[in-house]
Amino acid sequence: MEWIRESVESIRSIRIRQVLTQAVSLGMIVTSALIIWKGLMCVTGSESPVVVVLSGSMEPGFKRGDILFLHMNKDPIRAGEIVVFHVDGREIPIVHRVIKVHERKDTGEVDVLTKGDNNFGDDRLLYAHGQLWLHQHHIMGRAVGFLPYVGWVTIIMTENPIIKYVLISALGFLVITSKE
Repeated sequence: MEWIRESVESIRSIRIRQVLTQAVSLGMIVTSALIIWKGLMCVTGSESPVVVVLSGSMEPGFKRGDILFLHMNKDPIRAGEIVVFHVDGREIPIVHRVIKVHERKDTGEVDVLTKGDNNFGDDRLLYAHGQLWLHQHHIMGRAVGFLPYVGWVTIIMTENPIIKYVLISALGFLVITSKE
Protein backbone atom coordinates (compact mmCIF):
# COMPACT_ATOMS: atom_id res chain seq x y z
CA MET A 1 0.00 0.00 0.00
CA GLU A 2 2.90 2.32 0.72
CA TRP A 3 4.28 2.01 -2.83
CA ILE A 4 0.91 3.14 -4.27
CA ARG A 5 1.00 6.31 -2.21
CA GLU A 6 4.61 6.96 -3.27
CA SER A 7 3.67 6.43 -6.93
CA VAL A 8 0.79 8.90 -6.68
CA GLU A 9 3.06 11.47 -5.03
CA SER A 10 5.65 10.91 -7.76
CA ILE A 11 3.03 11.50 -10.49
CA ARG A 12 1.78 14.67 -8.73
CA SER A 13 5.29 16.09 -8.51
CA ILE A 14 5.81 15.41 -12.22
CA ARG A 15 2.57 17.22 -13.07
CA ILE A 16 3.46 20.20 -10.90
CA ARG A 17 6.92 20.29 -12.43
CA GLN A 18 5.47 20.05 -15.95
CA VAL A 19 2.91 22.81 -15.29
CA LEU A 20 5.63 25.05 -13.85
CA THR A 21 7.84 24.36 -16.89
CA GLN A 22 5.01 25.24 -19.26
CA ALA A 23 4.18 28.41 -17.30
CA VAL A 24 7.83 29.49 -17.52
CA SER A 25 7.77 28.75 -21.28
CA LEU A 26 4.67 30.90 -21.70
CA GLY A 27 6.35 33.69 -19.73
CA MET A 28 9.42 33.45 -21.97
CA ILE A 29 7.25 33.73 -25.11
CA VAL A 30 5.55 36.87 -23.79
CA THR A 31 8.87 38.35 -22.66
CA SER A 32 10.46 37.60 -26.04
CA ALA A 33 7.62 39.39 -27.84
CA LEU A 34 8.07 42.46 -25.62
CA ILE A 35 11.84 42.45 -26.18
CA ILE A 36 11.34 42.25 -29.96
CA TRP A 37 8.85 45.15 -29.82
CA LYS A 38 11.21 47.31 -27.74
CA GLY A 39 14.08 46.42 -30.08
CA LEU A 40 12.02 47.52 -33.08
CA MET A 41 11.25 50.77 -31.28
CA CYS A 42 14.98 51.42 -30.83
CA VAL A 43 15.91 50.48 -34.41
CA THR A 44 13.12 52.46 -36.10
CA GLY A 45 13.10 55.43 -33.74
CA SER A 46 9.31 55.22 -33.62
CA GLU A 47 7.18 54.75 -30.52
CA SER A 48 5.00 52.39 -32.56
CA PRO A 49 7.05 50.68 -35.32
CA VAL A 50 4.04 48.80 -36.74
CA VAL A 51 0.48 50.12 -37.15
CA VAL A 52 -2.71 48.85 -38.77
CA VAL A 53 -4.73 51.03 -41.15
CA LEU A 54 -8.17 51.22 -39.52
CA SER A 55 -10.17 53.21 -42.07
CA GLY A 56 -10.52 53.73 -45.80
CA SER A 57 -9.27 57.32 -45.72
CA MET A 58 -6.01 56.42 -47.50
CA GLU A 59 -7.50 54.33 -50.30
CA PRO A 60 -6.51 53.41 -52.94
CA GLY A 61 -2.92 53.53 -51.63
CA PHE A 62 -3.56 51.77 -48.33
CA LYS A 63 -6.68 49.82 -47.57
CA ARG A 64 -8.29 49.03 -44.24
CA GLY A 65 -6.38 46.14 -42.69
CA ASP A 66 -2.97 46.90 -44.21
CA ILE A 67 -0.03 46.87 -41.82
CA LEU A 68 2.40 49.80 -42.10
CA PHE A 69 6.01 49.75 -41.00
CA LEU A 70 7.19 53.06 -39.59
CA HIS A 71 10.55 54.74 -39.25
CA MET A 72 11.36 58.06 -37.65
CA ASN A 73 14.57 59.96 -38.21
CA LYS A 74 15.77 63.56 -37.89
CA ASP A 75 15.23 64.46 -41.57
CA PRO A 76 12.57 67.12 -42.00
CA ILE A 77 9.16 65.91 -43.08
CA ARG A 78 8.22 66.92 -46.62
CA ALA A 79 4.95 67.25 -48.52
CA GLY A 80 3.86 63.96 -50.05
CA GLU A 81 5.18 61.74 -47.28
CA ILE A 82 2.78 59.44 -45.46
CA VAL A 83 2.97 59.88 -41.70
CA VAL A 84 1.31 58.35 -38.68
CA PHE A 85 0.38 60.86 -36.02
CA HIS A 86 -1.57 61.13 -32.81
CA VAL A 87 -3.85 63.98 -31.91
CA ASP A 88 -4.12 65.33 -28.37
CA GLY A 89 -7.21 63.83 -26.75
CA ARG A 90 -7.43 60.86 -29.14
CA GLU A 91 -6.08 57.43 -28.41
CA ILE A 92 -5.89 55.91 -31.91
CA PRO A 93 -3.15 57.10 -34.31
CA ILE A 94 -4.06 58.36 -37.80
CA VAL A 95 -2.35 57.52 -41.10
CA HIS A 96 -2.48 60.38 -43.64
CA ARG A 97 -0.37 62.18 -46.23
CA VAL A 98 1.43 65.48 -45.59
CA ILE A 99 0.00 68.08 -47.98
CA LYS A 100 1.63 71.25 -46.68
CA VAL A 101 4.77 72.03 -44.69
CA HIS A 102 5.28 75.21 -42.68
CA GLU A 103 8.79 75.96 -41.44
CA ARG A 104 9.07 78.45 -38.60
CA LYS A 105 11.71 81.06 -39.34
CA ASP A 106 12.59 81.72 -35.69
CA THR A 107 13.13 78.10 -34.54
CA GLY A 108 13.51 76.15 -37.79
CA GLU A 109 10.88 73.67 -36.60
CA VAL A 110 8.59 72.17 -39.19
CA ASP A 111 4.81 72.00 -38.78
CA VAL A 112 2.70 69.97 -41.18
CA LEU A 113 -0.86 69.78 -42.47
CA THR A 114 -2.21 66.36 -43.42
CA LYS A 115 -5.05 64.89 -45.45
CA GLY A 116 -6.34 61.40 -46.17
CA ASP A 117 -6.01 60.54 -49.87
CA ASN A 118 -9.69 59.51 -49.96
CA ASN A 119 -10.93 62.55 -47.98
CA PHE A 120 -12.26 65.81 -49.46
CA GLY A 121 -10.62 68.25 -47.07
CA ASP A 122 -7.56 68.56 -44.89
CA ASP A 123 -7.38 67.18 -41.35
CA ARG A 124 -7.82 70.39 -39.36
CA LEU A 125 -11.20 69.10 -38.15
CA LEU A 126 -9.43 66.04 -36.71
CA TYR A 127 -6.81 68.04 -34.83
CA ALA A 128 -7.32 69.27 -31.28
CA HIS A 129 -9.61 72.29 -30.88
CA GLY A 130 -7.88 75.40 -32.20
CA GLN A 131 -4.92 73.48 -33.62
CA LEU A 132 -4.12 74.29 -37.27
CA TRP A 133 -0.86 72.35 -37.74
CA LEU A 134 0.74 69.16 -36.48
CA HIS A 135 3.97 69.69 -34.60
CA GLN A 136 6.95 67.34 -34.57
CA HIS A 137 5.91 65.71 -31.27
CA HIS A 138 2.61 64.58 -32.85
CA ILE A 139 4.36 62.55 -35.57
CA MET A 140 4.92 58.90 -34.63
CA GLY A 141 6.72 57.91 -37.81
CA ARG A 142 6.86 57.80 -41.59
CA ALA A 143 5.46 54.86 -43.54
CA VAL A 144 8.35 52.97 -45.15
CA GLY A 145 6.61 49.72 -46.12
CA PHE A 146 3.39 47.77 -45.79
CA LEU A 147 1.82 44.30 -45.80
CA PRO A 148 -1.65 44.21 -47.34
CA TYR A 149 -4.58 42.71 -45.42
CA VAL A 150 -2.51 41.18 -42.57
CA GLY A 151 -3.90 43.69 -40.08
CA TRP A 152 -7.43 42.30 -40.43
CA VAL A 153 -6.59 39.89 -37.61
CA THR A 154 -6.12 42.87 -35.30
CA ILE A 155 -9.25 44.62 -36.55
CA ILE A 156 -11.41 41.52 -36.08
CA MET A 157 -10.09 40.94 -32.57
CA THR A 158 -10.62 44.61 -31.64
CA GLU A 159 -14.15 44.77 -33.01
CA ASN A 160 -15.11 41.36 -31.54
CA PRO A 161 -13.33 41.03 -28.17
CA ILE A 162 -14.79 37.55 -27.53
CA ILE A 163 -12.74 36.24 -30.46
CA LYS A 164 -9.60 37.74 -28.92
CA TYR A 165 -10.25 36.12 -25.54
CA VAL A 166 -11.06 32.72 -27.09
CA LEU A 167 -7.91 32.83 -29.24
CA ILE A 168 -5.64 33.89 -26.38
CA SER A 169 -7.18 31.27 -24.08
CA ALA A 170 -6.73 28.55 -26.71
CA LEU A 171 -3.09 29.49 -27.30
CA GLY A 172 -2.38 29.63 -23.57
CA PHE A 173 -4.06 26.23 -23.11
CA LEU A 174 -1.96 24.74 -25.93
CA VAL A 175 1.26 26.08 -24.44
CA ILE A 176 0.46 24.83 -20.94
CA THR A 177 -0.74 21.38 -22.02
CA SER A 178 1.97 20.62 -24.58
CA LYS A 179 4.41 17.90 -23.52
CA GLU A 180 7.59 19.59 -24.72
